[in-house]
Amino acid sequence: MIKMSKLKIGSKYQIHSYKHDGSLHRAWDEAVLLDETEDYLVFGNDRTLVTESDGRTWKTKELAVLYFFKDRWFNIIGQNKEDGIYYYCNMASPYIIEDNTIKYIDYDLDLRIFADNSYKVLDRGEYRYHKRIMNYPEEIDIILKKELKDLINISKKEMLAFNKKTIIEYYKKYNELKEKIKS
Repeated sequence: MIKMSKLKIGSKYQIHSYKHDGSLHRAWDEAVLLDETEDYLVFGNDRTLVTESDGRTWKTKELAVLYFFKDRWFNIIGQNKEDGIYYYCNMASPYIIEDNTIKYIDYDLDLRIFADNSYKVLDRGEYRYHKRIMNYPEEIDIILKKELKDLINISKKEMLAFNKKTIIEYYKKYNELKEKIKS
């Protein structure tokens, strides 16, 4: 039986991204829980250590707010850059939490939304390649294409993380919690 952690605002978690074949793709060392709703969790991190599947490491460059969804096939990262808020959205399975770690399957396709709200779909070739070699079921392909369309519409309507006022409030909350953790 999998032991589920009780979620607590201000607690630190790790993030693990897997590929469809079960292999670890990428791991983030830290994410602080900022909010829990019926539909999603919101985390924050800043200059956190990231470990790639080949062992290489790097640190994120800016404060980020991360939305993980219970029933949606994407996650959203709002990045606070010098010239505005950018978003990096992963087409991914809904999350699970095991051993204080947020886990999901990354399905290659990404959506980049720029500070001016323009966007670009990324990694279509990588998606086609992994779909073939990892035998993504047709059902997953249909879900991901629908969810990508939904995600673009949500961003255009400035809902969820795409509401800049909301994400700025989460940036503030993250900074406040980090100060409390240091004390």
